[in-house]
Amino acid sequence: MRAALAPGVRLLRALPRDSRYRGLTLVLTFLCYTSYHLSRKPISIVKSQLHPNCSALGPNPHNDSNSSTWCSWAPFDGDNYKELFGALDNAFLVAYAIGMFISGIFGERLPLRYYLSGGMVLSGLFTALFGLGYFWDIHVLWYFIVVQVCNGLVQTTGWPSVVACVGNWFGKGKRGLIMGIWNSHTSVGNILGSLIAGVWVSSAWGLSFIVPGIIIAAVGIICFFFLVEYPEDVGCSPPLHHMASDEEDAGGVTTSEKDPEAVTSNEGPLSISGQSSTDHSDSPTEPAEEPEAISFLGALRIPGVVEFSLCLLFAKLVSYTFLYWLPLYIVNVAHFGAKEAGDLSTLFDVGGILGGIFAGLISDYTGGRATTCCVMLVIAAPMLFLYNHVGQNGIGTSIAMLIVCGALVNGPYALITTAVSADLGTHESLKGNAKALSTVTAIIDGTGSIGAALGPLLAGLISPTGWNNVFYMLIAADVLACLLLARVVVKEVRGWCGYMARKRGSSVQLTESVLDGK
Repeated sequence: MRAALAPGVRLLRALPRDSRYRGLTLVLTFLCYTSYHLSRKPISIVKSQLHPNCSALGPNPHNDSNSSTWCSWAPFDGDNYKELFGALDNAFLVAYAIGMFISGIFGERLPLRYYLSGGMVLSGLFTALFGLGYFWDIHVLWYFIVVQVCNGLVQTTGWPSVVACVGNWFGKGKRGLIMGIWNSHTSVGNILGSLIAGVWVSSAWGLSFIVPGIIIAAVGIICFFFLVEYPEDVGCSPPLHHMASDEEDAGGVTTSEKDPEAVTSNEGPLSISGQSSTDHSDSPTEPAEEPEAISFLGALRIPGVVEFSLCLLFAKLVSYTFLYWLPLYIVNVAHFGAKEAGDLSTLFDVGGILGGIFAGLISDYTGGRATTCCVMLVIAAPMLFLYNHVGQNGIGTSIAMLIVCGALVNGPYALITTAVSADLGTHESLKGNAKALSTVTAIIDGTGSIGAALGPLLAGLISPTGWNNVFYMLIAADVLACLLLARVVVKEVRGWCGYMARKRGSSVQLTESVLDGK
């Protein structure tokens, strides 16, 4: 007797082709960037094991007179270990920031599938090399610095590529919500990276790097075999990035006066193309003549790119300071062990998932990307102050504050690096040239990466004077990020006021015509 067709296969057959390929693109790019962040997280977990409190482990078995650092990993066994940790973070992040500006240019000119999968395999190699320093018994700082620099450079292949792929497949209708959910890969990667690194942090910390390195390389190989860059490559309909009724707002991000649902076709939630694909064949369409890739200065002239880039600089400064220093802060202030601190720090990323989804949903509904970011940044500043002063008063308070702070800090960061970047990369002024997506994304994220490099560096320099000063620095950065969007927010508000005035005028005219008819 033959069994009925599997339910999962029936579901796939029921979905239109466009929806299937869009779903495949979302899942693949989600897994790709999850593995990128998974491979970045171990360094923050392992820090506390490179310089632990050796006196708590008992007497020195080697009869060394120094009883407080005998179990530390040289060269991180001195009193300047925080500065050395800051140097490790900065080596990666400075290389990442510099490489990001170049990466977008390459991403526009090379096949994204080759570029992304090759970068992932190399990222896995350099992540594993850091962990091999444990098994090779390496105790020289330059080795770890060089590995971090190389890893930072090759990891720049990730973000411009995945955002360009998603932007190629999805139009603007529900981009904020879809990308808000999709952007949870950042937090999911951080959580998985913390949990995986925590398994071996106390026994053989080298495996905390080697295992994530193997994972990202494996996902890169999967990406090479299955990623589809453009809908036209498989005979699917391209998305509509703009509608005739769109009006340009202040930051250059267009918002439709119509319901965003109007951009969605009748093919389901993953099909935001504005047209049906039922008339397309399975074979790829003949590629049209490709437009020239946009120049770096040309991308900077797109309205809104500079404002959102500078805002992201300070927003990412705060986010990456938490990414690299939160476990050590919990160890020092709350006196948890390395594994417990790593597990607790994942709650900040849980909040980041919620914040990214919330920010995307609200910005889609209101059409105000900048206003959504600004409101969240304003609320984040006092929340950071409260977490530093009352966040360690109990485990319940700590959990709640970490989730709230994670949502408010990572919400604007997620919105700018996803929906805003895709909006600006497909801006109306480009006249349909999709070759700007990768460059615009690289400019915005590259500028933000300068802040990502400054944050952990400043934390390493300021933390010896007290953790309070680190949090004051983070609060100041949040306020600056908000101020840099002020001009865009004002224009968004003016646009809303003008729209409401026109709506009221239309209602008055309708009422008068009804009365005249009577």
